[in-house]
Amino acid sequence: MHARKGQPHQHDASRQLQRRLYLAAKRNRNRRFHALYDRLVRPDVLWRAWCEVRANGGSAGVDGIGIEDVEREGADGFLDGLAKDLKEKVYRPKPVLRVYIPKPDGRKRPLGIPTVRDRVVQQAARLVMEPVFEASFRDCSYGFRPRRNAGQAVGAVKAALVTGWWVVDADIKSFFDTIDHDQLLRLVQRRISDRRVLKLIRQWLSAGVVEEGKWQPTPKGTPQGGVISPLLANIYLHVLDSLWQHRHAEVGRLYRYADDFVVVCRRKEEAEEARRIIGGILTRLKLSLHPDKTLIVSMKEEGFDFLGFHFRKKPSKRTGRLAPYAWPGAKAMRTARARVWEQTERRRLRMGLSELIGGLNRVIRGWRNYFRVGNSTKKLADLDRYVRLRLWKFLKGRQGARGKLTPMAFAAWLRRSGVTYFYPPGRGRNTALHAAW
Repeated sequence: MHARKGQPHQHDASRQLQRRLYLAAKRNRNRRFHALYDRLVRPDVLWRAWCEVRANGGSAGVDGIGIEDVEREGADGFLDGLAKDLKEKVYRPKPVLRVYIPKPDGRKRPLGIPTVRDRVVQQAARLVMEPVFEASFRDCSYGFRPRRNAGQAVGAVKAALVTGWWVVDADIKSFFDTIDHDQLLRLVQRRISDRRVLKLIRQWLSAGVVEEGKWQPTPKGTPQGGVISPLLANIYLHVLDSLWQHRHAEVGRLYRYADDFVVVCRRKEEAEEARRIIGGILTRLKLSLHPDKTLIVSMKEEGFDFLGFHFRKKPSKRTGRLAPYAWPGAKAMRTARARVWEQTERRRLRMGLSELIGGLNRVIRGWRNYFRVGNSTKKLADLDRYVRLRLWKFLKGRQGARGKLTPMAFAAWLRRSGVTYFYPPGRGRNTALHAAW
């Protein structure tokens, strides 16, 4: 029975299950789990999976059924039918809908959208699989893991750069498109022996994609956008993490977020050796480093970008010695300005100001929360000036040629508007000067 409106949900039971699985996997690192499918179809696990899929939102897949459609028809009936299909082993995933989303540089990134039904099953599988693999994952891995995030990775890299002077800025060539299915399943089988779960994973991997109405096979790779894809990616690259920490940790420190990683070394020779070792490990995984995008960086002369931050060594204001700093990179700044521009472009002139400010504030808060670590003060203040400039132009556009908006009137409106800041007042800035702009 699923939790219904007004009743306590059963998330606690699913979390207790996860804790038991984690502890069992931690106690015996060689144990293979053979009865996960029965846990995957538990009502409390499916209900929690549905709640998390609903919270994440997203578009409909190839069947055209969206989250709002499921809610309108009733989530309980939807989950009951899904559980029945899973128990009777007649569940079959549908192909993934491939769409393209624009990147800041003008190119487009492919994104796979599974159906809501498939997203719920994938999330349920993730809920029971993740604790088993979390027991073995390494501390150098930060991406798409419980209680780990990009901010922690940025802080760790910055700390390592205090004594590190050479960096391997690595890029895996077409990672999500080239993951070998057989190799991935062998890695999953190291901890999971339940054939029903393994069959589910193989079905998801081989379901294919639909692009412009045409089905295409997927002999390798995992779709970016699939709920289960980040966990599968971490399982695949856990080989890199483990081999590095067991055999090569003295060469440099590895920091990985999904397929994005760097190695911080003390000397140039170590960085060159690190690149050679990583290339060999990836070859075993049927992957390769991008020859043009993988760089060896001298921190005395230049910097590098990682997770949206630009890392560079500059003279410390306190000691005068070179010290590591991290601030939003040029690409991240272009993205932020583009998002602000989208919220304040001319086609929105008829939009209510409260609605405009609400959308703009959501952009600012999300970006600010991500980049609040590091040395971001100047970049955040630059973005605040850009926001004020865009709002000034927006209000002038609403008034038309006969408008009489003055800087003083604009400053007064700005104080009343409720617009938030990338770098909030009271954090060491001249607030009077800031408000005046």
